Amino acid sequence: MAIKPTKFQHFLMRNPIMQFFTYIYLNIKILKIVRIGHDGTRNKK
Repeated sequence: MAIKPTKFQHFLMRNPIMQFFTYIYLNIKILKIVRIGHDGTRNKK
């Protein structure tokens, strides 16, 4: 059975401003990882 979201989580899901800031935050997190040099399993030469 699915977990029912709380009223606060429902508010965050419905709020476009919070969705925008969450989107920006996640993009910055991803860009930091890419900028640091996420090489995976390749060897540096």
